[in-house]
Amino acid sequence: MSDAEQALFIARQAREIFYEKGYGRTTMEDIVARCRISKTTLYRLFPAKIDVFATIIDDHRQEMLALPGDYDDLPIEEALARIFLVDIDEEADRERKALIRFVLVEAQHYPELGNLLCERGGNWSRRELAAWLEKQKEKGRVAFDNADDAALALMDLMFRAVALPPLGAPDWPDSGDRKRHLRACIALFTKGILPR
Repeated sequence: MSDAEQALFIARQAREIFYEKGYGRTTMEDIVARCRISKTTLYRLFPAKIDVFATIIDDHRQEMLALPGDYDDLPIEEALARIFLVDIDEEADRERKALIRFVLVEAQHYPELGNLLCERGGNWSRRELAAWLEKQKEKGRVAFDNADDAALALMDLMFRAVALPPLGAPDWPDSGDRKRHLRACIALFTKGILPR
C-alpha cells in the first residue's frame, strides 16, 4: 500500500477503536495492535493520536457535505438535498451521526477534538458551501447578502437535524421522517417564511 492508502486504512480501523473505547482511553498501541503494523509505521504516518483523528475527519468530510460537485443543472432545492446527502441510506446515516455525536461528547473532555472538527470539518465545509452559493448568486439563481452567513445558517439548520433527533425522541422514527424533515429545512431556507 502507498502511504496514503495505509494512512486511510489505519484511520478507519482507529475510528472503530475510538468508538469502542473513547478517545482518551484509546492508545497508539491499541491502533498498532488492531492494524497489525509496527509502531514505527504508525508514528511515521501519524506523529500523534490527534493526527489519526484528523484523518478520520478528512475521510468523512465528503460523507457530511458532498462538495465540491457539479449541481448547476439541478433546481436549487434538489442541489442542496444532494449536497447535504439527504437521501443517503440508513447505514451511511448511522455512520454520519456516529461521528458527529462522538465528537460532540468527546470534545467536552478533549477540546482539541472540537477544534479539529471545526477547522477540518465545519469550517472547510462552510467555505465550500459558501463558494457554491456565491457561484449560484452570480448566476442569479439565489439572492442573499453574504454567502458565508447563508452557508453557516444552512449548515446549522441541516446538521442539527442530522445529529439530533426531534426533541424528546431517542432517534428519528424512520429514515423517511428524517429525509422529509431535511427537505423541509431546505425548503424553509430557500423559500423563507415571509409571504411573497
